[in-house]
Amino acid sequence: MVYTYVIRSRKDNKFYAGTTADLRKRFSEHNENKVISTKNRGPFELIYYEGCIDKNDVFTRERYLKTGMGKRYLKNRLKRFLSLTG
Repeated sequence: MVYTYVIRSRKDNKFYAGTTADLRKRFSEHNENKVISTKNRGPFELIYYEGCIDKNDVFTRERYLKTGMGKRYLKNRLKRFLSLTG
């Protein structure tokens, strides 16, 4: 399995979407400041992920979640969670 995931910074409340084959390891790397694109923005919380069998599918999904439509999809999908956490 390959995963598309979305994490949210508890520091600035911004989202980050990425892909990985090892979700636990990658999430730890984000929280340990080992990922350049999210360095010094942690701690993070994992708020969404999807599993795919095909790498091309997961990369396509990541690109979609980074678009305006994808962000709206996530906010709609997670609206109950987001309203609870501010």
